[in-house]
Amino acid sequence: MSQNEQVLSYPMPSEAALEPPAEWAELRRQCPVARITLPSGDEAKLLTRYEDVKQVLADPRFTRLLNAPDAARLSDNESGGVFNTEMAQIIPDSGEGHQRWRRLVGKYFTAKRMAALRPVMAEIAERLIDDMVKRGGPGDLKASLGFPLPVYMICDLLGVPAADRDRFAHWSDALLNLTRYSQAEMDAAQAEFVQYMSDHVTAKRERPGDDLLSALIKESAAEGQGLTDVELLVTGMALLVAGHETTANMIGKMVSMLLVDRTRWERLLADPSLVRSAVEESLRFDANSGFGLPRYLKEETEVDGTVLPRGTTVICSMAAANRDESVFDGAGDMDLSRTPNPHLAFGSGAHSCLGQSLARTELQVVLEVLLRKLPSLRLAVPAEELQRVDGLVVGGLREVPVHW
Repeated sequence: MSQNEQVLSYPMPSEAALEPPAEWAELRRQCPVARITLPSGDEAKLLTRYEDVKQVLADPRFTRLLNAPDAARLSDNESGGVFNTEMAQIIPDSGEGHQRWRRLVGKYFTAKRMAALRPVMAEIAERLIDDMVKRGGPGDLKASLGFPLPVYMICDLLGVPAADRDRFAHWSDALLNLTRYSQAEMDAAQAEFVQYMSDHVTAKRERPGDDLLSALIKESAAEGQGLTDVELLVTGMALLVAGHETTANMIGKMVSMLLVDRTRWERLLADPSLVRSAVEESLRFDANSGFGLPRYLKEETEVDGTVLPRGTTVICSMAAANRDESVFDGAGDMDLSRTPNPHLAFGSGAHSCLGQSLARTELQVVLEVLLRKLPSLRLAVPAEELQRVDGLVVGGLREVPVHW
């Protein structure tokens, strides 16, 4: 398959929710810079090899914003998708502005700070699991544990009431879905979310609490170099969406991957010290991680011997890159003791995931608590009956039915 012979439709379907599309391996071998058609009908390039994906994601010349006139539109609506909206442009994308934002916000998501939250996470996870057990099986692990735990944690960090979690779920689904909602529905969800967070920031300014937003407001007022009001607003929205949507889906996928071949679960029961490496391997092995990360090339560049002109939009498939046999021995196998494991699940470079320490800690705690409390856990349906969430930028499963 040469890149000039065929234009592939993207995203590519797979035969099962936990399995990668068959095309990935062929593309890595024969066409690592492939031509694809997006849901909008626009054409882009797809990168599937590890080194290529890492190169583009780490290159500061390329932007995540798709607001240039010749940038590809991801979805077939007026805004063209989540990466095209005006809201996405408020947080600086590069340079000193971006570094300033990451310095201000990132210090609240260090591994040390997240480790201090482990006891609280474990307590919440235990309570949620107990509630699921009381309701009786089979239960939906995603709805019972995967979704509420990250919501409780990010709400606590931001000082917003977890009781509003169903509203957050609707807003994030509307803002991150490329196919499910009309432009009017997306605009309405964004307007509601903006008003909600604006009111919340105002309330925190008047009555500060022991939370991240209150601290950012205080720093911004004191330093004069902090975040503007609109940056505070968008930061709160971005953290609330990213802080629950990705991890909520990953919890369900991780547990499903470990249960679909129950020898994996049994190995963890026999050796719980493997939890950390099992989490990293689940992140690497995830074939349903979502759309991938788009980048707009502001200048001509060469990727894997292919010259890409200025104005090209590329989609970096971290999930495909994480199956690259040239980097990971036995890449098609889930090795719970794999180390080192330099996967790209959290991206690479200046735009790598700000909340990766939070996500890692939540995934580790969930796995530790499940192994301890529900050692007999098993899927309640065959793996082939698990269904992907359609249209979401972030990959996930609709439900994770389990027995114990």
